[in-house]
Amino acid sequence: MSEHSETLTARARKIRLLLLDVDGVMTDGKLYFGNDGSEFKAFNTLDGHGIKMLQKSGVSVGIITGRSSELVARRARNLGIELLLQGREDKLAAMGELIAEMTITLEEIAFMGDDYPDLAVMRRVGLGLTVANAHPEVRRHAAWSSDSTGGNGAVREACDMLMRAQGSFDKALQEYL
Repeated sequence: MSEHSETLTARARKIRLLLLDVDGVMTDGKLYFGNDGSEFKAFNTLDGHGIKMLQKSGVSVGIITGRSSELVARRARNLGIELLLQGREDKLAAMGELIAEMTITLEEIAFMGDDYPDLAVMRRVGLGLTVANAHPEVRRHAAWSSDSTGGNGAVREACDMLMRAQGSFDKALQEYL
């Protein structure tokens, strides 16, 4: 195990809250609009199940996104995510509001983003995560990057990585074997 991966594992062990961006992380980043003004987003079921497993292991999950959408609110409800802030371009301020009533340190938070609006949070939390197709500057600042692209299992990889580091992955997997 390299020093970098040992450091990554040590940081991942401390995580108690995973915060996620939506467009480009939980989705492929494409925005679909119908002629009637309707909006469509595709979410990956692998990501969703990974989120549920991570929550069951004791790590909370929240969403901070710059856009507002009932689709995101519905997805959050379906996954049991109660920490949701939408329409927030200043994600660092949004994170501060989300955690204001929590007894958690920045070191215990991971954030997964893919573009410039995510950098301020990624650089201040304990673990900045990103997706394979993130902007190169964002990848440069991330402590960890998925092999999968946003909306295509990247969040699942992050959930699995956190659970492996925390020693909860094998127990979670036993339920399915």
